[in-house]
Amino acid sequence: MDNISIAKTGRTPEISFDFSTNVYLIKGEAYPEDVTSFFGHLMDSLAEHFNTLSKSAISFRIELIYFNSSSAKMLLRLLTLLDDAAGRGNRVDIVWAYEEGDDNIKELGEELAEDLRDAKFCLEEVPI
Repeated sequence: MDNISIAKTGRTPEISFDFSTNVYLIKGEAYPEDVTSFFGHLMDSLAEHFNTLSKSAISFRIELIYFNSSSAKMLLRLLTLLDDAAGRGNRVDIVWAYEEGDDNIKELGEELAEDLRDAKFCLEEVPI
């Protein structure tokens, strides 16, 4: 599968998906006009790739400073994909990075991660 690299815009985050190393990043702001159009193929690519993995290490970093409710639904779908991959025997490490003092993003990450059963979830405060 080809790696995916998308530069951030005013409304969409930076995307860096390295399928060969299983290192993934979503960073910036996420409130695209059409959430399904932006995130749909990304989620499909991840699902397809994760379904081929066995006993692999997956590192996923989410560093968002803002996202809307539609993007939150996609993030929940993403965390479900990652947790499912962990449930199939992969080591999945998720880092939810938030800016220093941003309790809203921190709490949203905690809420999104509440249903994770198998993936490892870590909060990381980053300086502004």
